[in-house]
Amino acid sequence: MIFIDLENKLPTDADLPAAVRWQQADWDAWLAESKRLVGELAKLNAAGKVKERNELIDHHSGHWGKLKPWLLALSGGKCWFTEARDIASHLDVEHFRPKKVARGVKGPDRDGYWWLAFEYTNFRIAGTVPNRKKGAWFPLRHASPCSTYAKRCEGDEVPHFLDPTNAHDVTLLAFDEEGKAVPAPGAQRWELVRAKRTVERLKLVEHQALAEERRKIWQRMARLLDKYQQELAKTRTSAAARQAVKDTAREIATLTKPEAELSSVAKWCVRLSNKPELQRLIA
Repeated sequence: MIFIDLENKLPTDADLPAAVRWQQADWDAWLAESKRLVGELAKLNAAGKVKERNELIDHHSGHWGKLKPWLLALSGGKCWFTEARDIASHLDVEHFRPKKVARGVKGPDRDGYWWLAFEYTNFRIAGTVPNRKKGAWFPLRHASPCSTYAKRCEGDEVPHFLDPTNAHDVTLLAFDEEGKAVPAPGAQRWELVRAKRTVERLKLVEHQALAEERRKIWQRMARLLDKYQQELAKTRTSAAARQAVKDTAREIATLTKPEAELSSVAKWCVRLSNKPELQRLIA
């Protein structure tokens, strides 16, 4: 899982590639259309026309689809949940809070967060596997407030799923040498529940091709770390060793940079070594 600071990003940002960056007028028009569509949804909802409301959402899926190139650019073309580019198949714009119906761990389904159907801060980039497996699931912790259109309180909700736009949530998911996504060491009880629920529901472990690629990244990083330590021990008397340390550190940095595929796996390989001289490489 990769942290995306979506709250502080816009498609008009100057640091975006020209092919992705929006003009301010186009962005203003997109926001205005979103507002108009939500107004139409509200009218249908007030009239009890839930079927028509949901059909309107589906009919305008192209509206959020316009933001896909920008959302992909924020993660270097990676799924925000798996950090894979195409291992977990096609990448989609996913609604973190489901738009038409929301399903919890127990009890009947509840109405979806239809008013967020065109809210860009509710969008995530997800591979086909996690997107389809997540579907309408959005369980909340027992006794958590539950947002409605009449009484919005998304910020007070306590969701089970880890959110890639939450910097703390991203720290709760780790990886092991077998390529499995696991709760991070030291996670508290509720954090363990959230990490396990996310892994299980989004199938972050069962996708064999993805697990195999993670395992390869881990093994490659482990070899680099061994080489780094071996050469580091010889640097006092060997110029060749000093150059090898420099080159190996560069390779490690390449594997762990945010835009690298499965970079979190590489970082956890370093973190779980518990060696200060290696920890500094990803500080």
